Amino acid sequence: MDNTDLRILTVLQRSGRISNAELADKVSLSASACHRRVQRLEGEGFVKDYVALLDARKMGRPTTVFVEITLSGQADEVLEAFEKAVARVPDVLECHLIAGQYDYLLKVVARDSEDFAQIHRRHLARLPGVAQMHSSFALRTVFKTTALPV
Repeated sequence: MDNTDLRILTVLQRSGRISNAELADKVSLSASACHRRVQRLEGEGFVKDYVALLDARKMGRPTTVFVEITLSGQADEVLEAFEKAVARVPDVLECHLIAGQYDYLLKVVARDSEDFAQIHRRHLARLPGVAQMHSSFALRTVFKTTALPV
């Protein structure tokens, strides 16, 4: 991994649909050398995937809720059952096992507070091993990125 690879990754994170010719120009490489490097970076797993980032508001899901979950225990089977079940909830965008006051932090999207109440009732309250849940509604997203520092 050299500086050219880092420049390629920086550009790809912000413009995943950029053509190889444009990318090569931005990082000062020939198109063929750039293509080889991108293929290597993909093959080595530095680039996991290319996705379209949708606008949650335009998709009718403008409400973001962070849900802190405490489980009834820490046994492997409790953690595994919870993780397997939460992965099937379509409104949960992220699930993180965390250290601290809670066991998991979820990022959930909803149409509004009433929709979240339905998601809570139908899905979250039925997750296995949950002892406590605390929900916090985001009032406004101040900053959001998917780009890692390179």
